[in-house]
Amino acid sequence: MSQPMSQKKNQPEIIRNFIGGKWLPADGGKTFPSYNPATGEVVGHAPVSTVRDVEKAVEAAHAAFPAWRQTPAPKRGEILFKAAEILVTRKEELARLLTQEMGKVLAEARGDIQEAIDMAYYMAAEGRRSFGQTVPSELANKFMMTVRSPLGVAACITPWNFPVAIPSWKVFPALILGNTVVLKPASDTPVVAAKFVEILVEAGVPAGVLNFLTGPGGALGKTLCTHPKVALVSFTGSTDVGKGINAMCAPSLKRISMEMGGKNAILVMADADLDLAVDGIVWSAFGTSGQRCTAASRIIVERGIYPALTSKLLARTRKLRLGNGLDPKTEVGPVINRSQLQKIHEYVQIGQKEDRAKLLCGGQIEAKGPLAKGCFYQPTLFGDVRPEMRIAQEEIFGPVTALIPVRDFDEAIRVANGTRYGLSMSIFSKDVNKAFRAMRDLESGLVYVNAGTIGAEVQVPFGGMKETGNGHRDAGQSSLDTFSEWKSLFVDFSGRLQRAQID
Repeated sequence: MSQPMSQKKNQPEIIRNFIGGKWLPADGGKTFPSYNPATGEVVGHAPVSTVRDVEKAVEAAHAAFPAWRQTPAPKRGEILFKAAEILVTRKEELARLLTQEMGKVLAEARGDIQEAIDMAYYMAAEGRRSFGQTVPSELANKFMMTVRSPLGVAACITPWNFPVAIPSWKVFPALILGNTVVLKPASDTPVVAAKFVEILVEAGVPAGVLNFLTGPGGALGKTLCTHPKVALVSFTGSTDVGKGINAMCAPSLKRISMEMGGKNAILVMADADLDLAVDGIVWSAFGTSGQRCTAASRIIVERGIYPALTSKLLARTRKLRLGNGLDPKTEVGPVINRSQLQKIHEYVQIGQKEDRAKLLCGGQIEAKGPLAKGCFYQPTLFGDVRPEMRIAQEEIFGPVTALIPVRDFDEAIRVANGTRYGLSMSIFSKDVNKAFRAMRDLESGLVYVNAGTIGAEVQVPFGGMKETGNGHRDAGQSSLDTFSEWKSLFVDFSGRLQRAQID
């Protein structure tokens, strides 16, 4: 078998596509660089895949599907279990590479890999636990049951902010159910994504069952969405791109699973533990440099405690240390690239121009000293923000959050629900009645009480309401529904024709 990547000493890695069990260059032979956002250095070179490469990958997956779906599910589970074991042994190596290519601090990179480990163990067990149901029939001498059936070829299109965890959310449930996969990772993190695929190959995934290609999202994504042999598209990314995918997939009626944008809120009530709330806000707003779909970009605060909370939060935010994610002293790493850096700054300028919003700290690209070579944005806090302002409505995807004062709990709920998104929200309160009302009334797929908006676990569904998603979920048992069809089976052993609802 050809090698996944090559590397001369102290030189960037050169990775390849993986199609039909072989590591191959792109059809046209072109490559593109992947950069370290903290230093600007090249981490590796990846194939600029063409439409022809996509077609080869889909054909390979389609050809491998019949044998893979007939492989006993426990055997498929053993492969995923082995992948989990390999991930455990290579966790530190992968985490360091992830930090170099994506930028998040090393502790968070280890968490990214750990999430893939958790998902591998969880889905491996589904090889012996993908339960259906047996149910009684209304007719005598008749047996009924349900089973899951795989869909076929699943196209998994994944983002750069969790370049190992999110592919694991999609690839592992797809494989355990007997689907074959074409994985298209984000172009900002192709090297660590190739390592993820390499581990599954080492674990024993047969040729053609998992295929991997890199390159421009537009042309490749369009081909995956419109290819007649792709049964499912699972996408994580922006809402605008998701709407385009939805339109491309609609004519063929293929299944689409989409997890998209968020404008997540933390509600801080007058009776909250303010120190705990500040801990949750700082982690949720500035963890991963605000580059999570669950990041808290709105902090909705009762007016009575607004000055005290603002003072505490401002003091903590000003102390956050920017730097290379490999430095153990770093608390906030770089954003992913120059384009995103500029987009964040443009939103901050919009916020400064919006009536009465106050820039309390940050608001600048870090352009001096050793950090100037990277893509660093100062942790930024706005105060006195009104709910209708653009910085309170639109996803920024950076280390920027907005403090929104409200009169009371009821207004806090209305403001929290007043965006087109509904992914993750939280409330800090000691009042159990308010906590339960928030759990009921917040229009959000994830709701936390006395915790931040980030930190979901693999055994529960992940996804959101409104323009955050289209009803499907990643992770947990719900992801099995995404990657399978329910089939109802009827066995009549009466020896005569029986008619349900009539006889």
